[in-house]
Amino acid sequence: MSGTDDQIRHERTAPGEDAELVIEVKGLVSKYGDHVVHDGLDLSVRKGEVFGLVGGSGAGKTVLLNSLIGLRQPDGGEVTVFGIDPHRASDEERHTLERRWGVLFQGGALFSSLSVRDNVGAPMREHTRMPQSLIDDLADLKIALTGLPDHAGDLKPAELSGGMRKRAGLARALAMDPELLFLDEPTAGLDPIGADQFDQLIRNLSASLGLTVFMITHDLDSLYALCDRVAVIADKTVVACAPIAELETSEHPWIREYFLGPRGRAAKSSEIAAEAEAAQRDAAKPKSGTKAKTATQDAPAAAAGTGEA
Repeated sequence: MSGTDDQIRHERTAPGEDAELVIEVKGLVSKYGDHVVHDGLDLSVRKGEVFGLVGGSGAGKTVLLNSLIGLRQPDGGEVTVFGIDPHRASDEERHTLERRWGVLFQGGALFSSLSVRDNVGAPMREHTRMPQSLIDDLADLKIALTGLPDHAGDLKPAELSGGMRKRAGLARALAMDPELLFLDEPTAGLDPIGADQFDQLIRNLSASLGLTVFMITHDLDSLYALCDRVAVIADKTVVACAPIAELETSEHPWIREYFLGPRGRAAKSSEIAAEAEAAQRDAAKPKSGTKAKTATQDAPAAAAGTGEA
């Protein structure tokens, strides 16, 4: 996915296999009556990685997210986030978890009667005792961080475009300076340019803030542009979890169709083009060592010209 030249492309290194686990799911079972959604699902997310989750419609991606953030009680198995089971957490532990994670729901989930500034400040009002003036100032900082214009804080959600609502929801998710960011279909409903800009924003924030990102998405461009690993839900469990390059060699029929079908090939081509464009820009930049050498060579001449030694 290509980015614009005026955007900074922050580089980051994917965490290794020995990295600390932020999320652990073991043997998860989820049911609605007699309908089994998950049956023995296992999954783990490493600290500092951008982790994607894909699956067909009805595979239970949002059910899994709701289990992770404590909105749905699992019917079996274990779920821990930062080593804490959100369903068995004490009030104090739950309070701690909600300060350490942020959630961007698919529709933004903004309060329609509140301004963007008050929406972003809501978690701070709930979890801190800061004065309202400080909350407003911090909310404005988060709004600016997500690339919204200065006046956006005064607007109501109904006055925002789809892309602006996504950014406002992200600003609220970042309100408490979380370590972990949950994203549910972050680019759904955005045009290609808006989706590309949002991907760039997530890339830059994850790199500059050191975030762990758990992202549910159908957007193949986003997966190729952002994710260190991708987990695939099919047949009521995680059938594969690996970097996309490894998933492309899978023999599982759903995975092959998803990543090697026409849209998957187009997304891969787009990301290859973006990487080539970034490499060309990097190659065009003057080397820092060359600058230093030139400055060193020029110093004696400058000193001689001024009579200094």
